[in-house]
Amino acid sequence: MSMSKSNIRRYEAKAQTTNTFGRVLCSCRNHHFIVDGPVQNGCPGEEVTPGEYFLAGIAACGVELLQVLAHQEETHLKSVNVDIAGEMDRSSPIHPEFTLFNSIRLKFRLEGVSIDRGQQLVESFKGR
Repeated sequence: MSMSKSNIRRYEAKAQTTNTFGRVLCSCRNHHFIVDGPVQNGCPGEEVTPGEYFLAGIAACGVELLQVLAHQEETHLKSVNVDIAGEMDRSSPIHPEFTLFNSIRLKFRLEGVSIDRGQQLVESFKGR
């Protein structure tokens, strides 16, 4: 990832097989972690799955971006919590060539700001 203030940011990740079927070793910068395919695919399912990492990435982006937006606007935001859930219905795909979530729902809980200000921050996040 480039740390410049450019409008273009590049992120990289690597993934490789392991000696366990359905278990993947992933790397981002100097961080390494294991990802398991879901049990429904015959994989171990013991570690975090790709879908869970995807959802966690969205939730983490929400927390981080709300902090940044509040900081830029000098708004005191004490804490941000995001719950996220996604549903994937393989019998009713939204795109025939890709496996995608049919729906994703986020629930934001903000502390230290009014309800109106919190809604403005969340709308700014959604508009990004």
